[in-house]
Amino acid sequence: MSFFTMTKTLIKSIFHGPYTVRYPLEKKEPFPASRGRIEINIQDCIFCGLCARRCPTGAINVEKPESRWSINRLRCIQCGYCSEVCPKKCLKMNNMYPAPSFENIEDVYQNARVPDNKENNRNIAGAC
Repeated sequence: MSFFTMTKTLIKSIFHGPYTVRYPLEKKEPFPASRGRIEINIQDCIFCGLCARRCPTGAINVEKPESRWSINRLRCIQCGYCSEVCPKKCLKMNNMYPAPSFENIEDVYQNARVPDNKENNRNIAGAC
């Protein structure tokens, strides 16, 4: 009796096709409320370091004198604590996940503002 049940299930499975997404060939659309990867708008960042202090895994590193912000993607657990505590709201949780890799990837963002350029600072102050 169980042989017929198994045959019925086997025939249904053959004609139905796969029940899962064939990941490398087909990409699954993320859910609207899912948390993916941390994105930063480096121009708005003031390099206060609150995000690095709030990160439970220590994946974020902020160097204020060099105006550098970096994140270790392998250590990040996508909890979103850093984006909640950011005073300028320059961090956000993007809906796209990082690409899988075997290496330890660290994304480094360097601020392009030039604070020592007096002519540039004068133009910025005059524009406000």
